[in-house]
Amino acid sequence: MIFYDCATAPSPRRARIFIAEKQAGQAFDLEVVQIDLRNGEQLGSEFKAINPSCTVPVLALDDGTKLTENLGIAAYLDAKFPQPPLLGQSDVERGLVLNWNAAIEIQGLMPVAEALRNSSPAMAERAITGPDNFPQIPQLAERGLVRLKLFFDRLDAHLEGRDFIATDRFSLADITAVVAVDFARVVKVTPQEHHVNLRRWRQALEGRPSLAT
Repeated sequence: MIFYDCATAPSPRRARIFIAEKQAGQAFDLEVVQIDLRNGEQLGSEFKAINPSCTVPVLALDDGTKLTENLGIAAYLDAKFPQPPLLGQSDVERGLVLNWNAAIEIQGLMPVAEALRNSSPAMAERAITGPDNFPQIPQLAERGLVRLKLFFDRLDAHLEGRDFIATDRFSLADITAVVAVDFARVVKVTPQEHHVNLRRWRQALEGRPSLAT
């Protein structure tokens, strides 16, 4: 398998953490290819042939199949390498993990992207990822910051009395949340003192080797 990555981007970090958790349970070979997003390598013809959407991560399987979304990559790896079970073990657990993963994407990751991509001078005309250019909308950056702060409040409330987000063990939902919380630093939003549960949860995960990827 070949994993197309970018060490500085949040989306492939989600896949890297998932892969590291799986490799801790069962070793498997994986070639890693870094794509230079800063200099627009993802928009070149060579990478477009791999992923016409011009985004990372991409997991290219041995049979030529290419998985270009985090959820597709996670579903494949969880089926191929069952330990540890990051998508849940029972039907209820799987429902909860995917439910929370989707909620965190919408309420956490998307607001950070809104705030960053609609305000950063480096992303002028690149307000949305992909092959097409879109102008920045400053109001969306402002809205993203408001949404992000509400997300921190809601996640903190949900984590009251809980060690993990979706089930009683580390899962894809925790991976997505960690990346969202860490990524928020780029728009200067971090957990505050009153986010006691959120800060406890993030601190508890600090020593997890996969998060260092």
